[in-house]
Amino acid sequence: MTKDLSPEQIIDKLNHFCSQSAVAHLGIKFSKITDDTLEATLPLDHRTQQPFGLLHGGVSAALAETLGSAGSSLMCNAEQIAVGTELSISHLKSVKKGMVTGVTKPLHLGGSSQVWQIELFDEEGNLCAISRLTNRILEKR
Repeated sequence: MTKDLSPEQIIDKLNHFCSQSAVAHLGIKFSKITDDTLEATLPLDHRTQQPFGLLHGGVSAALAETLGSAGSSLMCNAEQIAVGTELSISHLKSVKKGMVTGVTKPLHLGGSSQVWQIELFDEEGNLCAISRLTNRILEKR
């Protein structure tokens, strides 16, 4: 699907694909791709904070699942789809302002399942949450 595309084209394609979904509504934007990582950013604003002004834990989980699912999808062939089966997240430090950056990398790339680790950082580079997502790889019908 993306073998002939540049990293910038892959990022544009991911952002366009998510433009009419909860991903775009929350302000999540894919921002960087390397040989073994995918990154996205999320602004802390009225859409993403809880009533006390901190980053909402469910939104952190949404960012983590978005990154892990996108990474998994990039590893699938055109006849496959990745679906999440388990997500765990540990919140380590609250985020009170600015931009959150998520970075995902694969831990296991099997034929029927994949496991991705996702780390979330605040603007100062502090690790704020760590997550693990397991995806099942299914054949499209």
